Amino acid sequence: MTSEPLRLEPVLDLTAAAPLAQALTARRGQALVLDGSRVQRLGGPCLQVLLSAKATWDADGQSLTLSEPSPELTAALALMGAPAEATFHTSEISG
Repeated sequence: MTSEPLRLEPVLDLTAAAPLAQALTARRGQALVLDGSRVQRLGGPCLQVLLSAKATWDADGQSLTLSEPSPELTAALALMGAPAEATFHTSEISG
């Protein structure tokens, strides 16, 4: 069973890291889709939160999928050495 997608904020900077971690923790234990379509900027602290979530979901045997990553999010992940396709399950939502 998959929960409602978690829409990532447009600016994922230091101030967004704690709320992002809390939102992810609240959804632990179930398959989760992260909607990356609105992300305009990704900073290191939120990347750490996302990578930690990926490791946690993998350890729990659950899927964590990044859906519709924005061009800015895709570029930031690649720049920081965590390309979306290699780091997360990615999908396009047809609508």
